Amino acid sequence: MSSIQLINESDNPEQFRAVCDKWQLIDDSSAILALVQTNHQLELRKLDEPKLGAIAVNFVDGTMAHRRKFGGGRGEAVAKAVGIKGDYLPSVIDATAGLGRDAFVLAAVGCKVTLVERNPVVSALLEDGLQRAYQDPEIGEFMRDRMILAPVSSILALDPDQFAADVVYFDPMFPHKQKSALVKKEMRVFQHLVGADLDADDFFDHAKALARKRVVVKRPDYAPFIAEQKPDFSQTTKNHRFDVYLSHLPNLQAD
Repeated sequence: MSSIQLINESDNPEQFRAVCDKWQLIDDSSAILALVQTNHQLELRKLDEPKLGAIAVNFVDGTMAHRRKFGGGRGEAVAKAVGIKGDYLPSVIDATAGLGRDAFVLAAVGCKVTLVERNPVVSALLEDGLQRAYQDPEIGEFMRDRMILAPVSSILALDPDQFAADVVYFDPMFPHKQKSALVKKEMRVFQHLVGADLDADDFFDHAKALARKRVVVKRPDYAPFIAEQKPDFSQTTKNHRFDVYLSHLPNLQAD
């Protein structure tokens, strides 16, 4: 994990200290990334590029609220990829939860999503956003029921006998082409924080063991198949594709 500064700007330093202790975060005053606790939220800042602004997880308002109210819902690419159809709302393990955006789309249309995130800084941001969402009068009830952050940092820690889901969803960080490296501020900060998920192939077999119906892998359109395994089919968008691997376990039929 990249080094990080821990900065409290809130009126409750004890709360921030508890967050840092929970996720075993250690302050590095020379780091250019900072995890900052304000009175409103936990946020990530790249101190050498202040114009990028802060990154926080916010399901209550802003972009995600607009996406929930006016986005494609069941018509969104991720919803189609996991197999939502009619009354079928699969349970999902999001194995690379990140900021929780794809998981939120799925939860908003009715799926129960278990989030797994291995980077402790990102986990802290995600938990902060979830806790604020749980308390919101508009979305709190369905968020508490449908979006849960797993107490593990890897799907390898999930026992298939206890934590199986209909779908395991992967969106591993992939090295960007040079031309697209500066497209989104989140990508610039995340690449600095966690780097590319170069070991994503190692998790694929376990994902298949956890998935009753399918494994879905989101990839840039230029990326090779995960673990060099051809999917059963792919769904494409402008810049990405969703590779779908159907479960071939006995007595389990993929939708």
